[in-house]
Amino acid sequence: PKSENAWIFAKSNAVQAIGVMSFAFICHHNSFLIYGSLKEPTLKNWSQVTHMSVSLALVISVVFAACGYMTFTGYTEGDIFENYCREDNLATFGRFCYGVTVILTFPLECFVTREVIANVFFHGNLSTVFHVAVTVVIIAVATGISLMYDCLGIVLELNGVLSATPLVFIIPSACYLRLSKERWNHSDNLISCLILVLGVLVMAAGFVMTVVHPQECSHGKEMFYCSFSNVSLYNSTLPP
Repeated sequence: PKSENAWIFAKSNAVQAIGVMSFAFICHHNSFLIYGSLKEPTLKNWSQVTHMSVSLALVISVVFAACGYMTFTGYTEGDIFENYCREDNLATFGRFCYGVTVILTFPLECFVTREVIANVFFHGNLSTVFHVAVTVVIIAVATGISLMYDCLGIVLELNGVLSATPLVFIIPSACYLRLSKERWNHSDNLISCLILVLGVLVMAAGFVMTVVHPQECSHGKEMFYCSFSNVSLYNSTLPP
């Protein structure tokens, strides 16, 4: 069914959406590992890899987001799969594909965490036993925490404003300003200052908005319109 004001986007919770989008595009914590894995780690090759990767991610994200919202408008859930009915076999296949994607992506995040632990506590060297042990502990802790909550929307919002925003906007800009030899009013420094201030505002305002106005979640329940579609399907199969 149609929802009112479905195409009005200038709302107060737009700040939370910035955090979610930042989380979708965050890759800064993998930068050093990816740069070191290049066959020829030059700035030219690095620029090509990053621009092609982020551009492709942007196209895919926009297509999925636009199609998902145009389908469900005001009823769109934080997890788009929550909008589809259980009898939808194509959506079930999509859930399966998304699960496989998460399984294949999850180790990349563990690589970064394990690398940090190795450098901080073990001087960068891990034996085979500690390598396996640290990896198992990281996966177990992350999985245990994830099983405690089933609402994806608020998780993405909190991750976005507390983790992605500092890594995308705040820390790189602060490091650039700290290392820059130009005056504070130089054009490059002014842009970095603007990004830094924007990141701090998004982080603070997004966290407050997420806590005060958390996104509702269906918690695995079917949407109300699924019962309508089931009745329609049942009636269409009845003999005349």
